[in-house]
Amino acid sequence: MFQLEASLAIQSDYLDAVVSAGGRAVSLLPEELDDTAADDLVQRLDGLMLTGGPDVDPQRYGQAAAAETYGVSQLQDSFEAQLFAAAQRCATPVLAICRGLQLVNVLLGGTMTQHISGLPGIGTHGVPNGGGGSDNTYLIEAGSRLAAVLGPSAEGRCHHHQAVDEVSGALTVSARTADGVIEGLEYSHDDPPHWLLAVQWHPEETYTLDGRLFEAVVAASR
Repeated sequence: MFQLEASLAIQSDYLDAVVSAGGRAVSLLPEELDDTAADDLVQRLDGLMLTGGPDVDPQRYGQAAAAETYGVSQLQDSFEAQLFAAAQRCATPVLAICRGLQLVNVLLGGTMTQHISGLPGIGTHGVPNGGGGSDNTYLIEAGSRLAAVLGPSAEGRCHHHQAVDEVSGALTVSARTADGVIEGLEYSHDDPPHWLLAVQWHPEETYTLDGRLFEAVVAASR
């Protein structure tokens, strides 16, 4: 008999996309952090990427878990929450993808719809956790930071069963799909030290065709 040790796994596309954009990528194992430790860790980084993953704990936005909510990890939520708070204190650029966007919205006071699949008027957004994606067009708000990077629209693959419901007052919507589902968020104020791009789709899956989001965060990190 032997006991498996804790391990860390992340899709290599996230790391490859950062490297392709001229950065150097490191992965962090979740751990309990206080503010001082989080600041010390983030100050060693030039930028922070919050990636896709399992669902955010609904208790963080005042809801009981729906039957479809899966994979909740209080340790991961707490770790990433501390990193994001430290990034704000340290003015570290943040790129948030899929779960990352959802977590940012929740941490800043927003809420989620826990299961959008099959709701009237909602198109196909794929199946999370490796269950298959959907190719969609993302309509980007004119004048947004996201539009400055990608223009009026973007193509890409998403696979999520949750979506932003109430948007945090600190954020503004920067992209949607044609069915109205929120696919992009950024700060509602133009404050250069607080650099954030958050997208619900997965640009790392198509970075070899369009790596502009990763190039933008690497450039901001410099």
